Amino acid sequence: MEFGIRQSYIIAQARFFRAFAYRNLGELFGGVPLVTEITSTPKYDYKRSTRMETYQYAIDEMEDIINDLPVTTAEAGRLVRAAVQHNLCQLYIDKGVLLEAEGGDAASAYNKAISYANDVIDSGTYSLMTERFGARKNEGPEFYYATSAVEQTADRTYSSAGYPIEGNVYWDLFQVGNQDYQDGNTEAIWCTQSDYEVYKSDGSLACLDYPAIYGPVFRDQGGAHIGGQMEDVGGFGCSQVTPTPYSRDGVYEGKWGEDIRNSEAVLRRVFLGNIKTSEYYGKQIPWDVLYKKDQNGKYDDGAYTLIYPISCKIGPDFYTLAADGRVLRSIFRDDYLIRLPETILLRAEAKLRVGDKSGAASDINMLRSRAKCSYLVTANDVSLDLILDERTRELMYEESRWNTLLRMGGTVAADRIKKYSYWDYPRLTLTKPFNLWPIPQTVIDTNKDVVLEQNPGW
Repeated sequence: MEFGIRQSYIIAQARFFRAFAYRNLGELFGGVPLVTEITSTPKYDYKRSTRMETYQYAIDEMEDIINDLPVTTAEAGRLVRAAVQHNLCQLYIDKGVLLEAEGGDAASAYNKAISYANDVIDSGTYSLMTERFGARKNEGPEFYYATSAVEQTADRTYSSAGYPIEGNVYWDLFQVGNQDYQDGNTEAIWCTQSDYEVYKSDGSLACLDYPAIYGPVFRDQGGAHIGGQMEDVGGFGCSQVTPTPYSRDGVYEGKWGEDIRNSEAVLRRVFLGNIKTSEYYGKQIPWDVLYKKDQNGKYDDGAYTLIYPISCKIGPDFYTLAADGRVLRSIFRDDYLIRLPETILLRAEAKLRVGDKSGAASDINMLRSRAKCSYLVTANDVSLDLILDERTRELMYEESRWNTLLRMGGTVAADRIKKYSYWDYPRLTLTKPFNLWPIPQTVIDTNKDVVLEQNPGW
C-alpha cells in the first residue's frame, strides 16, 4: 500500500508537469500538437489543437490528479495540491476568456476559477505573512559604499553615512532561508530549491543568476561616481532584462512612501557614491546625475535603460559566494514559483470578470493592507488595468508577464506595450492586436507531412 501511494504521487507529479507545460504553451502559442504517447521513430505529421483544446487538456489532467497530491509535504520543493488548484484557477480564467470571445458560457468557467482559488485561500493551510519573520526579522539590509571587500569597513556603511534602511515583512519574504512553507512561510505554495553546496558540486548550475540578468550596470554609465560589483550596486549586473519606467516608477507615482513594496528595503533607490574622487563619495547620487539629465530635461537612453532601482528579490545585501572570491552575479535562495498573493490576484480577476467588483476590491485590499498601503481600492476602482498594476507591485520579478498579458486575449498585450514601452519604436510600429506569439518557423518547416498553420498576423 505504501508503495502504491508513492507510485500514484510520482505519476501525479509527472502529469502535473505535462499539464503545466501545455498551460504555458496554450497561453503563449495557442493550439499546439497534444503529444500524449512516447514515439521512438521520427514523426513529421503533428497536428495543432485549438487553444481551447490545449487548455481543456491541461484542465482534465490537473483535475484527474488533484487528489493524488498531498496537502503539504515534509520536503521543500515538492508539489502539493494547492499548486494544482492554483493552476486550475488560472486555466479556467483562460478558458473563460476564450468562451467570452466566442459567445460561450464564460461565467461558469470564471466561477470554477473562483472555486479553485477559494480552495487555496480559504483552506486554512495558507495565509499572508503579516509579521516580521525568519533569522533576520529584527534587522534591515545594510550596504557599504565600497568597490571591493577590503573597503567594506564599519565607517563606510549606509547607516554610518546617515542612510539607514529599515526592514519589513515583505523584505523578509526574500531573505535566504525564508521561502519554504516547511520553514514557516505560510504564503509559499511551490518553490524551487537552490543551494550553494549543490552549486559547487554539480558544475555551477544550481543557482539564480538574477543579479546578472536583472541587475543594473553602474560601472559604465555612472562610472565617475559609483561602480564595481559589490552589494551596494547589486552585484555584477549585466542588465539583460531591464524594468520598464512603468514597473520601476509608474505604478508608485504619487504614492512613493505609502507601500512597503516600494520601501528602500525592497526597491532601493538610494545609491551612495563609492568612487573616492567623486563629489558624491559617501553621499546620495541624484537620479538626474545617474540618468545624465540634459538641459532640456531628457535622460540619456543608455543611462536610463542600464541604471535603475534594485529590488531585494534580485540584489541582496550579502552574497553567499563572496567569501570564496567568486563574481557576485548569482544568488542561492529558494525561489517562488507560486506564492499566495498571485492566487489572490487570480481570484480578484475572476471575480471582476463575473461582475463581483466588490469581491475583487476586497482581494486586492488584502495585499494592500499587508503592504501597509494607505490607498485601498473600492469597487468602482477595479478594472483589469488596476489588477495588472497590482500584479506589478506584488509580483515584479516573479510572474511570467508575457503569459499574463497574452492569456487575457483581445488587445490587452498590444495596448499595454504601446502605452508603457520606453522606446518609441514599438509604440509607433505595433499595429496588430496580437495575443499569441508566432509558431517558430523551424517547427513549421520540420513538420513536413502536415501543414502547421501560423498564428494570425505573423
